[in-house]
Amino acid sequence: MDDHTVLRAGLANVLNFDAGLRVVAEADDGEAALKAWRAHPADVMLLDLSMPGIDGIETLVRLRREFPQARVLMLTSSEAPEDVRHALAAGACGYVTKTVRRAELVAAIRAVHAGQEVIGGAVAGQLAVENETGAISRRELEVLGLVRQGFTNAELGRLLGISERTAKAHVGALLVKLQAADRAEAVARGFERGLLKA
Repeated sequence: MDDHTVLRAGLANVLNFDAGLRVVAEADDGEAALKAWRAHPADVMLLDLSMPGIDGIETLVRLRREFPQARVLMLTSSEAPEDVRHALAAGACGYVTKTVRRAELVAAIRAVHAGQEVIGGAVAGQLAVENETGAISRRELEVLGLVRQGFTNAELGRLLGISERTAKAHVGALLVKLQAADRAEAVARGFERGLLKA
């Protein structure tokens, strides 16, 4: 389910071209996707993260609550590890980006249908980098948000009720985990990885 009509039509044509696949319903928002599933339960749902109304994650949560056996493959533009983790935690069986090649997409659909979990190549690379450097903690996310606003370590300490030394340690950990040389680069990496929103 995708909110871009032309992309959705193109995707349907690509999938219907494959002898073993058939598109049984389409929707342009979360509510319509749920309604379509009730009317036409499918083997696999392709779902975008970003849609008008309820987003892909909320749609996924509601679908799985109503149909626990539903198999969903996220097909979206985000490569952010945070989005991947949220989708998988909400019950997605797989996650690929819209840059995926046709053959890889068809293989992912078949794998999800077979009960396997699939992570697309581009996304798997991002997750591997994060696993090597360590996941960002909730406190570090909070610190990153304040660093973005230009606060010093002393100001971070006062705002968060921690010592300046502890604030400095959090900033240092962020630089390592984000593989950043300085605060500005850490903020840039935060946007790249979807940890910060514009």
